[in-house]
Amino acid sequence: MRFKQLNRRTFLFAVLAASISVFLARISDAEPPKTEAFRFVQLCDTQLGMSSSKQVVDKKKAFQRDVQSLRQAVKQINATKSDFVVICGDLVHDFDDKSVAEFKKIIGKLAVPCYCAPGNHDVGGKPTAASLRRYRQAIGKDYYSFEHKGYTFLIANTSLWKSPLEGESEKHDAWIKRTLKEAKKKGSPVFIAAHYPLFVKTIEEKDQYFNLPLDKRKELLALYENNGVVALLAGHTHKTIVKRHKGIQLVNGETTSVNFDKRPRGFRLWTVTTPLDIKHEPVPLKP
Repeated sequence: MRFKQLNRRTFLFAVLAASISVFLARISDAEPPKTEAFRFVQLCDTQLGMSSSKQVVDKKKAFQRDVQSLRQAVKQINATKSDFVVICGDLVHDFDDKSVAEFKKIIGKLAVPCYCAPGNHDVGGKPTAASLRRYRQAIGKDYYSFEHKGYTFLIANTSLWKSPLEGESEKHDAWIKRTLKEAKKKGSPVFIAAHYPLFVKTIEEKDQYFNLPLDKRKELLALYENNGVVALLAGHTHKTIVKRHKGIQLVNGETTSVNFDKRPRGFRLWTVTTPLDIKHEPVPLKP
């Protein structure tokens, strides 16, 4: 009798094991999330008014130089027939009504959607409740996400990491962790567009004006590595920086205002073919 019971248990375990094997096989054979090829543009530090702060010239003419550069960028971007544009912060140099109105007027000429990340000139080196409210009223949300052809894009407010603001930075952290978790669950590759880069030269470099604090930098890198992030797009440095970390591309592109490394003013054109085939190239502004 006991022998028969053991045989029956063995049989049931065998059936259960076979069922599990079939289930796992179905999972492994399942098609990955569908992605489609597309192109988009990375604009950095449009920063209307920066020229007037860096050159001893007529400020009105200098401001118009930045305006004309952005107008030319919009004209060339429309010709690329890209799907959308992301701007990596510092939309204007002084966040006043005149500068913001001019920025919105020019960007309104884009033939495709435009997604803006705030920079330190937009919400302050040390953001406050007032500066965030002003930005949100004038431009819109300072952090959010959207999906495009199987990919997830996160637009982050890195000023809330550079200089934490009680009641806001905690919400921002919770949002990015939740959004990355949701993207990973769907198997969606992730792009993050922001202003401050994590680091300029090395992960272990000292805290400075152009990077994020070391502890936060490492925390974010670990989060990105474990949640399918394929690229980090940033601005702020006014220098072109292209690096790679464990399969993640880190790119600070050219600006349309002032480049400290003497590179031509312009923007980056990204071509996304597959999650493993993502390229970008500089596009100089035409005279």
